[in-house]
Amino acid sequence: MRQQTVSKTASGSSSSVILDHYGRPEISLQVVVSGTVNYTVQQTLDDPADAGATWFDHPDTNLVAATTNKQGNYAYIPRAVRIKVNSGAGSATLTVIQAGMTG
Repeated sequence: MRQQTVSKTASGSSSSVILDHYGRPEISLQVVVSGTVNYTVQQTLDDPADAGATWFDHPDTNLVAATTNKQGNYAYIPRAVRIKVNSGAGSATLTVIQAGMTG
């Protein structure tokens, strides 16, 4: 999967990054902040287009209510991932890379 990036400024959630459920489960995450911001990386197994989708905070607490640049990962494939800005006047940019198929 090619690198995908979403950003969010001010409180609220970014658009979703849809992951390839046929792809490899190794997924790299990176969040870069600008200004002062408190953010949480979230994931779901539901269809993110469904208004009733349930979003969960990342299981790594370093990516929950964070305020600085961070990297993390998934060892499984959620259906989608997003960044939620909890507070602050800055922005948070989430970059997601899912491992590709090996030959």
